[in-house]
Amino acid sequence: MKLLKNTLYALLLGGMITSCNFLEKEPAELTSETYFNTADEASSFLTGIYAILGQSSFYGENYIYLQGGDDLETYGGASARTPATKGLICVNALPSDAAVTGFWYTLYSGINRANMFLENIDKVQDIDDKLKAQYIAEARFLRAFYYFNLVQNWGDVPFIVESTDKVTGLDCPRTDCQTIYDFIISEMSEVSDEQTGGLLTAAELNFKPGHVSKSAAWGILARVYLFRAGEWHREKRQATDDELTTYFAKASEYGQKVINLNVHKLAPNYWDFFIDICGNEYNTTANESLWEAEFAGNYTTDIVAEGRWGNVVGLGAPDLSNESNVVGSEDPGYSYEFIFATPYLYDLYVKNGDTERFYWNLAQFKYLDEDGGTKKAVKKRQFYSTEAMNTIINTFGNWGRGTYSYAGDFAKESSKVDVSRPCAKYRREYEADKKNKNFTSINYPILRYSDVLLMVAEAENEVNGAPTTLAKECLTAVRERAGLSYPSGIETQDAFREAIKEERAMELCFEFTRRNDLIRWGELTSAMRRSRTYPVDATKQEWKQATLNNAQGYLTVDESYNYFPIPDAEMAVNKAITANNPGW
Repeated sequence: MKLLKNTLYALLLGGMITSCNFLEKEPAELTSETYFNTADEASSFLTGIYAILGQSSFYGENYIYLQGGDDLETYGGASARTPATKGLICVNALPSDAAVTGFWYTLYSGINRANMFLENIDKVQDIDDKLKAQYIAEARFLRAFYYFNLVQNWGDVPFIVESTDKVTGLDCPRTDCQTIYDFIISEMSEVSDEQTGGLLTAAELNFKPGHVSKSAAWGILARVYLFRAGEWHREKRQATDDELTTYFAKASEYGQKVINLNVHKLAPNYWDFFIDICGNEYNTTANESLWEAEFAGNYTTDIVAEGRWGNVVGLGAPDLSNESNVVGSEDPGYSYEFIFATPYLYDLYVKNGDTERFYWNLAQFKYLDEDGGTKKAVKKRQFYSTEAMNTIINTFGNWGRGTYSYAGDFAKESSKVDVSRPCAKYRREYEADKKNKNFTSINYPILRYSDVLLMVAEAENEVNGAPTTLAKECLTAVRERAGLSYPSGIETQDAFREAIKEERAMELCFEFTRRNDLIRWGELTSAMRRSRTYPVDATKQEWKQATLNNAQGYLTVDESYNYFPIPDAEMAVNKAITANNPGW
């Protein structure tokens, strides 16, 4: 089992975190005067700062509803599914939205925990200097990362760098996001400095990305600089010189730090990484994973450390969780299939001849139980086409490493191609038995090496006014892993910029980076509305009516969605915030 998962699970069992209720509270009564006595206590408290990432209000579940709606993916499915009642994914959010409110307070909870840690770590006597420096660096990075999430989603927010255990006198005005960006960058760059930063290298962490490494920090810094470079779009103003050049240059610089280590590589096959995270493993074929949000367990005890990856968003199968004797290929794991691709994403793969990522990311089959709908065991897969069935089984070798296959597999041909495909990126068939209906131990991929390569390629193009040799090399590396070559005729800045946008779509879809990409490009509204009206060839393609009806509503986004609303609950108690974000 993975390193941080082991630590978290041990803490759960040992009583430091007795249930997910711990994650709803600040551990104030345990800390300031009584808790920071030993290195072990400091370690467990640091784990509590990391645990914020796994809360259901963050990557544990709600991140899907908050970030999942974009031009590539939409909520719904082939049935007449009613809209989600939380988050922004169905374009029905209000300032009172529970997921928005939960995310806001979860991020500030993480910040407060980090502030507590940094204020009290000097009390610990039995800790060596290197370990202490590492712990401080991780806490500072996580605090900055939580602020980055706040700025990405809300813009100007209250800025607090001291802990509190009070519930009164907490009025705090919003601070200009540029000031907070300066803090985020300063913190992340200092703790990841090659000589003086306290973060460990990925090698020192044995390439197990449950903890933040220097590589992860540099990659996230590249992401911070790229998003900061696009702030002028949603603020409706002219771009500054920094936004046009400097921030792109810094994004490239930090991305190149990761590349120049020469220890991170793309896995040989695109699906290798996802088989790893679904199978509870790290970097078995190459060190592609830089940072993951950890989940653990199979929901068989009262300890709650599981997430919903593969369940809320994943490849569907019958619910066989109550059939205790049904294991292995007979129970590939239940998913609600809430997230479906848009025809725009479908056609990107077709246009680029991108068979490998298309066949992995978009469902190519359905799991079927025994004849008669008895739901006692899965016995076969119904493929969308004979071509897909033959390619997956014969060419991709069923993706290998324990992938389920069935003697009863068959293809159901149709006169029209069904472009209403659910996400298939997170596959529960790689989970250990016995699978729970709703909860999984599948990690969330916060940062992969392919993302770093594409960020460097994009930044190099923007800084130099045309794709540099390095930019082309980075794009080519990502495409070649998918069985593609450098796209022909892509030599100008504009053409390369569009190629990067498409490549990020094909490579990173369903990893929930797209919404923020569209915002920083100034394209959230236009891109989503393009997908809403995207032409489907009625003679060859079918966008199932129920999915189409849902998508047309969920993709009709106005400019207010460039920001989250400040929660009503915050404005009710924080009288220093007197106005909400534009449109809310």
